[in-house]
Amino acid sequence: MSKELHKAASPVSVRVAVLTVSDTRTEATDTSGAAIVALLEQAGHQVIARALVKDEPADVMAFVATQLRGPAQVIITTGGTGITSRDSTYEAVTEMLEKRLDGFGELFRMLSYADIGPAAMMSRACAGLARDRVVISLPGSEGAVRLAMTKLVLPELGHLVQQASK
Repeated sequence: MSKELHKAASPVSVRVAVLTVSDTRTEATDTSGAAIVALLEQAGHQVIARALVKDEPADVMAFVATQLRGPAQVIITTGGTGITSRDSTYEAVTEMLEKRLDGFGELFRMLSYADIGPAAMMSRACAGLARDRVVISLPGSEGAVRLAMTKLVLPELGHLVQQASK
């Protein structure tokens, strides 16, 4: 089946849960989470859950696990994907993935390199599947979130959900 036929069979609206992982942000200062929600809604998707947790693996895993048992088709996290000692989202999320979409992180870092140069190598943005759901972990900066959402996530979101549910 061609790419066009796959996309034509894909849902135009999906249910998404959004998690911000940060030791310093509050709901009022969470510009990255707000950007994800706004971009999803502008594209016609439904944000069915949104939360903010500290950068603690158990808290990240608890949110993701809850969403995997619920109606969310996609879970998007922002924050905790760097290399500092407190950045643990990557470890928490990848432990839960059944299949990894290595190309997502590779493409994100390639696009990010054009914006920020070699510092892009420090991003551990990743994506994969767990329980037939799409899980995407983005960096915490609003610029990185907007880049990933507009160039990678939104153009393929329905297609990702359609393929993950087969």
